[in-house]
Amino acid sequence: MKFSQRYGHVEVKNKLQIESVDEDLKNSIWNALNVVYWDNVKYVDIDFSQIKILDDRYNSDMKLFVRRLYFNFYKIPLNNVSYEWNKEIKKIADFYFVKAKWYGIYDFIEFIVNNYPNENANTSFVELCNSVLEKEMSGYRFVDKIITLITDKNEIKAIEESALVKIDSVRNHMIRSLELLSDRKNPDYRNSIKESISAVESLVSIVTGNDKGTLGQLIKQLDEKIEIHESLKQAFSKLYGYSSDESGIRHFLKDKEKVDFEDAKYMLVSCSAFINYVNGKLK
Repeated sequence: MKFSQRYGHVEVKNKLQIESVDEDLKNSIWNALNVVYWDNVKYVDIDFSQIKILDDRYNSDMKLFVRRLYFNFYKIPLNNVSYEWNKEIKKIADFYFVKAKWYGIYDFIEFIVNNYPNENANTSFVELCNSVLEKEMSGYRFVDKIITLITDKNEIKAIEESALVKIDSVRNHMIRSLELLSDRKNPDYRNSIKESISAVESLVSIVTGNDKGTLGQLIKQLDEKIEIHESLKQAFSKLYGYSSDESGIRHFLKDKEKVDFEDAKYMLVSCSAFINYVNGKLK
């Protein structure tokens, strides 16, 4: 904390930014982009002068990214792309600082880490950006390349770990659940919950080799593959075992008028923890 904040001369931030991005946060994210991406575009010697150009020989990663940016994000003709980096960075800055609404900034950085062709750079940016988001009191963090409204570090760790499970069906359900939960324009909490449950069902079905029983029944069969304490098994059964029953979670989802963020987040985190527990036992 700065001197001015410690002694009350400058107000200390104490409220999460959920539906806004203040100037400090916006500038700090931009500086992280500079450090990882923009500053690494190299100068090229041409006709006794130095210039930053984007072509297949020089700065090919950034060239490919800019084309993806036009094609899939700006959605404007590719013949508007300039191969002079100083012109492109001005367009990017104009979008970022002038045109983008608060959620457009998150859309933009999420697009970068999913489309820039250098994964080492993307990993570095996610790590640096998350520290910026935490410092500037953003209510969002990167989780498996998706910006999501989950701020508890243990929750983030549980979801990240479950998204790395080496079973495609399980991993795909978890990532889809996170995407539906994290859509800043049209979140779909109802289907996010369904995807979380489907991930657990898929894992238990594969582990037990049984794709016929209800989830509650299949959890009881896990004893044949991994050792689970009886009280813990009962707790899992009570939490998930009713998912296929008439009075269970799917019936609840149909009848409940409003399913909110907390409902969906709770199920995502709980299912992530269960998947990680089973996966750890199997190892």
